[in-house]
Amino acid sequence: MEMADAALWQGFVVFLRISALVSLLPAFGEQSVPAKVKLAIAMAFTFIIAPAAPPPPFSMDVDTLVWICLTEITAGLLLGIGIRLLVLALQTAGSIAAQSTSLAQILGGAVAEPVPAMGHILVMGGLALAVMAGLHVRVAEMAILSYDMLPMGQFPLGSDVSEWGVDRIRYAFSLAFTLAAPFVILSVLYNVALGVINKAMPQLMVAFVGAPLITAGGLLVLALASPLLLSTWIDALHSFIANPLKAVP
Repeated sequence: MEMADAALWQGFVVFLRISALVSLLPAFGEQSVPAKVKLAIAMAFTFIIAPAAPPPPFSMDVDTLVWICLTEITAGLLLGIGIRLLVLALQTAGSIAAQSTSLAQILGGAVAEPVPAMGHILVMGGLALAVMAGLHVRVAEMAILSYDMLPMGQFPLGSDVSEWGVDRIRYAFSLAFTLAAPFVILSVLYNVALGVINKAMPQLMVAFVGAPLITAGGLLVLALASPLLLSTWIDALHSFIANPLKAVP
């Protein structure tokens, strides 16, 4: 009974961190995934991670239960938010690309989250690539190693969390603009060319000529640049999972 109690206590403590992490994970924690499926995924991760996690440093009582719930859920949310920011970077890149190529309103509300179709394509492609690259294995490794970076039963320092959060948000927006750079360059070239043509031939309705051109050009750039964009994004995701608290450049 003592061994069973210790195993259940450790499993419960690990489940607190893992459930908070799974709720924000790419692919596993999406809004379209039912809550029961998320619970099953969290339980599966718990069975995998609990044997490798360190034993809880506190005995099981009411005061300890409240404290351990707060610390472990906070640790799981921090890890989950860090990963979710990378997904938001991919969504932001799709929104910037869609706005630059006049494709922002096409199928914008056809998905659970109000993102343009171009952003939805990038996000779905990124999530599929992450799962194919072994996202579940890497997340399990990150969760096991997280107990060295965020010890069980301890709150991280507020100054460290705020600095880390600002750094991750800055990197997410930087990554989003980097991924959308080909579309922004195309938009600049298109508008410059349109302005030159309009100046040379004021009587020509350049909008009717340019609108199909920028749409076709945006779709062509999306088809050609998507593999490179998604490979860059997956490298950033793997870099974060390998060391969530590492300072980004």
